Amino acid sequence: MGETKRKRGRKPKTPTLENLDFPPPTTSNTAAAAAATTATATFDIEDVFSVSNVEIVDPSPQFRRRGRPKKLPKTSDKPDNRRIPRPLENGDFTAPAMEIAVSTASEPGLAARVVPAMDAVVKVFCVHTEPNFSLPWQRKRQYSSSSSGFVIGGRRVLTNAHSVEHYTQVKLKKRGSDTKYLATVLAIGTECDIAMLTVDDDEFWQGVSPVEFGDLPALQDAVTVVGYPIGGDTISVTSGVVSRIEILSYVYGSTELLGLQIDAAINSGNSGGPAFNDKGNCVGIAFQSLKHEDVENIGYVIPTPVIMHFIQDYEKNGAYTGFPILGIEWQKMENPDLRKSMGMKPEQKGVRIRRVDPTAPESQVLKPSDIILSFDGVDIANDGTVPFRHGERIGFSYLISQKYTGDSAAVRVLRNSEILNFNIKLGTHKRLIPAHNRGRPPSYYIIAGFVFTAVSVPYFRSEYGKDYEYEAPVKLLDKLLHHLPQSPDEQLVVVSQVLVANINIGYEEIVNTQVLAFNGKPVKNLKNLASMVESCKDEFLRFDLEYQQIVVLRTKTAKAATLDILATHCIPSATSDDLKT
Repeated sequence: MGETKRKRGRKPKTPTLENLDFPPPTTSNTAAAAAATTATATFDIEDVFSVSNVEIVDPSPQFRRRGRPKKLPKTSDKPDNRRIPRPLENGDFTAPAMEIAVSTASEPGLAARVVPAMDAVVKVFCVHTEPNFSLPWQRKRQYSSSSSGFVIGGRRVLTNAHSVEHYTQVKLKKRGSDTKYLATVLAIGTECDIAMLTVDDDEFWQGVSPVEFGDLPALQDAVTVVGYPIGGDTISVTSGVVSRIEILSYVYGSTELLGLQIDAAINSGNSGGPAFNDKGNCVGIAFQSLKHEDVENIGYVIPTPVIMHFIQDYEKNGAYTGFPILGIEWQKMENPDLRKSMGMKPEQKGVRIRRVDPTAPESQVLKPSDIILSFDGVDIANDGTVPFRHGERIGFSYLISQKYTGDSAAVRVLRNSEILNFNIKLGTHKRLIPAHNRGRPPSYYIIAGFVFTAVSVPYFRSEYGKDYEYEAPVKLLDKLLHHLPQSPDEQLVVVSQVLVANINIGYEEIVNTQVLAFNGKPVKNLKNLASMVESCKDEFLRFDLEYQQIVVLRTKTAKAATLDILATHCIPSATSDDLKT
């Protein structure tokens, strides 16, 4: 957790960061930072990069939807041998088809050096069956997508996590092959948007050399992105240079990790494809891009330090355990009066702790208004940055992301003008409203037609669309952005909807309203609520809701009416499976 900035007022017209390989669902969870400047106007950072701008690049859809088919651009059977560009409907120009298919590198000989590694790039076919968070007892209609991946050592394949989210079947096809091989998902890293696959068939691995990883590139280093984007079936190559290296917002993971910004074209289907340097070594994985009318060719790549962290985490623990986080919110100390009031000497620098997550291990030693001076021996500046490379600085969260879950870190703080040293065990962050359900179906509980469920970001997206941060109820958004869990098992429970019946007359309009208490007892989580209702022997069931609303039902008639309501709506059970255990 770090500083959070939110721009008030009307929703700005903003660019869109897209995930490279996901058809229907588009995630836009976090804000990125960038500026777009033209000859006539300068755009504010928050105007260009906002929560709704960054999207995972959707995988190419592989199915035909019902209804009238889309009109496709007319093509001519006559060969076009002209070498001049042809105008498109939007006024832009594109080169002839043969020139598009063979994208050349920005440096002579770069494409030739990358060719041997291209055979390790595979096409990923996935069938997704997404949970229906609005009707949690069922799933949505399945759909298909295609994306990219590449072979690494140990008979493994890497791709993006969003490319195989909610998968029911994954298949891989090698370059130049007509065979699709069934794949097994070994690990999915939600925070870093990386997934690891394998194939049991030995034939798949014949004649394939794994990709070698290179070092983190420098600014202006040439990169070549290889994959299977939309627009054709064969492998595609685009090239560009590294234009920025910094801590980026990972849209799918709702987290901030090191990332590369490049100017090579990244389109739907490119997700999971490798980015090669001029030596043919992989320096990253394509995963999202920025879309806006004032922005051109801004793509983002997961760099090798993040990739190696994911791989080594899996090898060390046999599963993905995640990236640790320091459970605090902090404030910059750039104002000299502020520093002096906190007892800091002129030569001391650091950041002030605003809040500490009560569920984090560091809550036992760190306190609000402590000044963090250094992390693992690296001094932190007043703006929260640390030295990175020659002439570069980066947010100190980079140091934390280099650690593994369960590792210890030395933290030096200033408290009441006294320097204290702590050894803190790092863990993953527990959010009050989780960003992902990690493949688990949503939980629910039904009584007298009232559907109770736990709120999550996928639930917001299901109810209010990708612009949920502007459409969802203000009080729920406040909990999402500003509230910390007080216990590890705390959940935000809401009345999702009311299935209309005679028993609940007058309550039909209650939708997405938080449940605060039941019969005078606070509601900690959904399982706690279901247990209290099922064991209730009182004459009435009383639910205290947000906005000072109450719901009162007679216990005996409410429980009797539940069975009829379930039968009417073809619901198999009043309780989800995870609440039964």
